[in-house]
Amino acid sequence: MSLLTSAARTVLSRVPSPVPRRQRRLTGQAARVDTIPYAMPVSSEDSPVLMAAFPISLSAARAVLPGTELHPVSLGFGRGVLVATVVNYRSTDIGQYIEYSLAIAVTHGPRPAPPLLPLALMRTLQLGQYVVDLPVSTEVSVKGGKGIWGMPKHQASLDFVVTDTTVSAQYDTLDGQFGALVEIERPAPVGLPLKLAAANYCAFRGQLMKSTIYFEATGDVAVGPGARARIVLGDAPGVQPLRALQIGSKPLFTAWLPTAHGVLDDHYEAWFLTSDSLGSVDAALADGRFGEPLESVHGLGRGETWPPPPDRSRPEVQGRVAAEVAT
Repeated sequence: MSLLTSAARTVLSRVPSPVPRRQRRLTGQAARVDTIPYAMPVSSEDSPVLMAAFPISLSAARAVLPGTELHPVSLGFGRGVLVATVVNYRSTDIGQYIEYSLAIAVTHGPRPAPPLLPLALMRTLQLGQYVVDLPVSTEVSVKGGKGIWGMPKHQASLDFVVTDTTVSAQYDTLDGQFGALVEIERPAPVGLPLKLAAANYCAFRGQLMKSTIYFEATGDVAVGPGARARIVLGDAPGVQPLRALQIGSKPLFTAWLPTAHGVLDDHYEAWFLTSDSLGSVDAALADGRFGEPLESVHGLGRGETWPPPPDRSRPEVQGRVAAEVAT
């Protein structure tokens, strides 16, 4: 295993930075969008990251996705992928905050991709993740993330807890409803240099919006039988679509990045979300599948105050990292 780790470390260290030249040329420039000032490029420093991926029902995932041109990534045998990513942003233009992403791995295009092929043809098949729920700690993060990039952000009570053996994050809604808990057993320290570009697809204002973030970090990764994690879903509205996904109890992989550098591309794309009739479009807007309306960001300020932390004393939160997934 040490030889494999050493070889992987050597190969990954030679991967070029995923940050586009245009973003690097913006260094030293300034912007103000929706009253929020940014030092370009839009970046973050010293940000610990927790990741875990779980198998889910492919057919159930299709029912959650909006429109007609997003397709869940297939692992074969009727299984898709749920990706949980929690970032503890310690240094950004909008202050410190936690971001808690619950998303389905997808491709974008006129038809689904064959099983596993998107992993080899990431750009060609427009591999990314459709973000189902995205609670954050601060009001200003909601204002920028949703108002500019169309992300389904909402303010919530969040935490990010690191111990010698585990990393976990929980979210509760502002009115005290339990949202979710994700907990991983810390992988063996392998120190892999990771350089990632991730495409986020989000529904907002009846449009499908695509944004891209670039991460560079050195981290520890566990795959297959070596990965241990659990995800527990609560009763919060944002996680309800996930409860039908038949989330597997054994993770596909886990990752712990003690510190990461990120760049959020200021370029984004958008397409109209469509259905077979205007009536079905209106129904999708009414039930939230096509995203919240523009009015949802009207009046938001630039507050950086965090709500109180979530309630860790809940019975459903207690348990071991290898516990069964609550669905």
